[in-house]
Amino acid sequence: MNVLEVRLKRPGARPLSALILLATTIFAVSASTSWAQDQVLGWGDVSLNLMGQDQLSDLTSMAGGLGFSLGLKADGSIVGWGDNGNNRCIAPSPNADFTAVAAGQYHSLGLKSDGAIVAWGYNYFGQCDVPLPNTGFAAVTSGIFFSVGLKTDGSIVAWGDNDNGQCDIPAPNTDFTKVAAGNGHMLGLKIDGSIVAWGLNTNGQCNVPTPNTGFVSVAAGEQFSIGLKGDGSIVAWGSNVYGQRNVPTPNTGFIAVVAGGYHSLGLKIDGSIVAWGYNGDGQCNVPSPNNGFTTLAAGWGHSLGLKTDGSLVLWGRNTLHQAALPAHFAAIAAGGFHDLVLATDGSVIAAGANYSEYGEMDYGGQCDVPAPNRDFTAVAAGGYHSLGLNVDGSITIWGSPYSGQWAMPGPNEGFVAIAGGFYHSLGLKNDGSIVAWTRVDAVPEPNTAFSSIAAGVAHNLGLKADGSIVAWGDNTYDQCTIPLPNMNFTAVAAGFDHSLGLQADGSIVGWGSNSYGQCTVPSPNSGFKAVAAGAYHSLGLRADGSIVAWGDNSYGQCSVPSPNSAFTAISAGYHHSVGLKALVSSPTPVPSPLVAQMRLEPNHPNPFNPSTTIEYNVSASGPVRLQIHDLRGRLVCTLVDERLEAGHHEALWDGGDALGRPVASGVYLYRMEAGSYHETRRMTLVK
Repeated sequence: MNVLEVRLKRPGARPLSALILLATTIFAVSASTSWAQDQVLGWGDVSLNLMGQDQLSDLTSMAGGLGFSLGLKADGSIVGWGDNGNNRCIAPSPNADFTAVAAGQYHSLGLKSDGAIVAWGYNYFGQCDVPLPNTGFAAVTSGIFFSVGLKTDGSIVAWGDNDNGQCDIPAPNTDFTKVAAGNGHMLGLKIDGSIVAWGLNTNGQCNVPTPNTGFVSVAAGEQFSIGLKGDGSIVAWGSNVYGQRNVPTPNTGFIAVVAGGYHSLGLKIDGSIVAWGYNGDGQCNVPSPNNGFTTLAAGWGHSLGLKTDGSLVLWGRNTLHQAALPAHFAAIAAGGFHDLVLATDGSVIAAGANYSEYGEMDYGGQCDVPAPNRDFTAVAAGGYHSLGLNVDGSITIWGSPYSGQWAMPGPNEGFVAIAGGFYHSLGLKNDGSIVAWTRVDAVPEPNTAFSSIAAGVAHNLGLKADGSIVAWGDNTYDQCTIPLPNMNFTAVAAGFDHSLGLQADGSIVGWGSNSYGQCTVPSPNSGFKAVAAGAYHSLGLRADGSIVAWGDNSYGQCSVPSPNSAFTAISAGYHHSVGLKALVSSPTPVPSPLVAQMRLEPNHPNPFNPSTTIEYNVSASGPVRLQIHDLRGRLVCTLVDERLEAGHHEALWDGGDALGRPVASGVYLYRMEAGSYHETRRMTLVK
């Protein structure tokens, strides 16, 4: 299905695609805008979202869902990566002022600094419909298909799927300090240290063991529950099919606990993580060195840990790169049901369906990039197979072999471009000739002077150096009948039964099947720099970095996520779309030097007992406030509230409130405000 080829420059290579010409146009931005690393953003029924190398810095907390991860940044914005179905990785605008984040199976939640909750993603059960009044919330969490908010008055509000009564909070709905949500059950921690459990109880996950006292935190998994005691021990109950109740010894010294689908994580006071339960995807294999962790989170098969130095550690299931660290991206290719991403280091990232044309139970392997995964210069994706162009001009093929996708004619050398059809492939040689194999008609003569190629399901397009197009293969819907005049084309794309050609004047011509309007280019039909064709939809990339999509939108493949800007490349699969973005790291106009240079540093030590030091930078003299809050947003004490001179400063917190009384063990927030600058971080007090 891939119809769009993007390649890195290689000595001796000829210009092959209009996308190569984008750099001078897309990146001609004003000096007042700072461009960060790339993002791969997908939408439709296969929706991969990968963050660039610099986009996961300054995280303060994380959350894990099914196939995706979320991170809360110190600036109050939320980033997401992995499966982006229903745009669950993309926080709605304005993506700012968030203080907490949570992930359900297919939806996401963010808590704003004003106490309101924002929800997005899959909403079949109404899990994204926050009840009114949407105010006064202090914490958020999420079950599979339901959402939960804890109010500052100690009451709980739950909404979404309620098949097991998990959204019916038991009376009295007061004095709750923490809440956790599992599959169909919930846990609420009371201010007196007892736990209330309700909802699905098939495995006893709501039967809190006695004595039900002394708890300081709770967590809930698929059908099991966990409680952290004030003495640092963990109590677990409910299903134990995978040993998720078997806390490893010594069961002491824990300061935090989280639960994934079928596994558990506990954070020790020494900064190490203990993991137990189901380990089929390595979600319990904490990477070395296992130290220095301050925050942890668990998804459905993967785990996340944040270190004191701000580094993010990910491990476990990675089928959709929900547990992959970011990279620099160079090119994208969308297949039938999978995606390929070329990194600037020459490696290929593959994600999505990994089965063959014979069904979901039959292995295909199109996402299993062969070793050594390096030295690639271009990628292409078919229905159930993948292709990589090597720096030496050879082609590597992987995925389903059942339809002969691997049967490439020799010699395997001298290639400069590749394209993948649903069951067949094309390769463009450095002499301008095309090689085609498997379920495809012979290339029409003269097979010379080609500069770009595209492959559909059963038809092909070749762009000649003179700007004309040659088409061959199935012509049932006139997808091979090029409209006249056949000239001045600069790029081509092939869908299932339709074709697209980009003209030198920036307009797009479409022909073939138009059953979903995939050939009817929206007006104004101008200013385009690239084209891509999916099964029954089409994409056009404008010079201003925006994408225009038209045709079938049954799976949301034409609903480009906001903001629709800064795109540099496009590709289209069966029922999905993919764009490569250059993210803006700072707004326009550039922030004032005060905002740009201010910084609140991580406290040290963390965790701490009895005191910790908070360091911060002030770039210009003015009022500065540094305050401590608990997780319900209540003010504990004010450390700094005065006018300070520019320079480096530090404050000591001795673990006391405004009256000097020692506060309880737990997680606290420290927040710095200076003019328009504000930043919040977390710290853990352990006694």
